[in-house]
Amino acid sequence: MSSGARIGLLAATVVVLVLAFVLLSPGDDDESATSGATTTTPATTVPPPAITSRTSQPPAADHEPAFETINVAGGKPDGGVQKITVKKGARARIQVASQDTSDEVHVHGYDVKRELKAGDSVRLSFDADAEGIFEIELERAGSQIGELTVEP
Repeated sequence: MSSGARIGLLAATVVVLVLAFVLLSPGDDDESATSGATTTTPATTVPPPAITSRTSQPPAADHEPAFETINVAGGKPDGGVQKITVKKGARARIQVASQDTSDEVHVHGYDVKRELKAGDSVRLSFDADAEGIFEIELERAGSQIGELTVEP
């Protein structure tokens, strides 16, 4: 086999491997579900019983930021309402997982929605282009599971 044929075969193999990786990679990175809304969801009169805080770190030069995960059990967030903070213009990446809860996950203000099935997880990924505080809710249960803060 000539060296030209070997190089051609190697290039074809690389292309096939890259395509296989892209097609078989898990996750949902939806680009289409953003809006320019700047209003926030009104605060409830009773604060949630427990709040934990997480802040997304800026991405490394060649890595995407990690998804912030909210674990749900019995229709409620483990450890209370999860607080997630991102900078305006950054990519918000939220994952919701549950072994026992099926519901629609909704990020108010951005109107991003995903259907969560028990025993699975969903990923919501969108450009955080509107500043404010936005409720993340299990829509049918009316249960707040997170709070997204988009800072200037």
